Amino acid sequence: MRFVISQLVPAEIPELLTLIHELARFERLEHEVEATAESLRDSFFSPKPVAGALIARQDLELAGYAIYFFTFSSFIGRCGLWLDDVYVRPAFRRQGLGRALLARVGRLAAERCCGRFEWSALRWNQNALQFYAKLGAKQLDEWVTFRMNEQAIKGLVQD
Repeated sequence: MRFVISQLVPAEIPELLTLIHELARFERLEHEVEATAESLRDSFFSPKPVAGALIARQDLELAGYAIYFFTFSSFIGRCGLWLDDVYVRPAFRRQGLGRALLARVGRLAAERCCGRFEWSALRWNQNALQFYAKLGAKQLDEWVTFRMNEQAIKGLVQD
């Protein structure tokens, strides 16, 4: 099948939000979605955007997306790219779209001379883990991810 992958435009934000909710349902994390059309617009299209997004379509049908942002590593002394989400709707899976989305984000990393291209996956999602391994991605088992939500951040800064 032929897919078209393009940078998100403001008019596509409601569709992206629908896909974000679909991914959250799949990951059993829909209760954590706080994103709104307004917050996404601010993040992607403000004068200093903090993230980017790609939308994939087959003909006119929405097929998937990827969201990314740039990081920095003191060890390598340059930027890296973090893939926050990659999602392909079930009807479009196993047709090369996941790989195409990753390759497109990887191209962005190469264009910016990123020293790293990183993402995370849920341990129970064996299909994703196997897919990433086939692409040559290395699983980093020695690192533990920590997260603070908004409430925890406020508690930290109030000390």
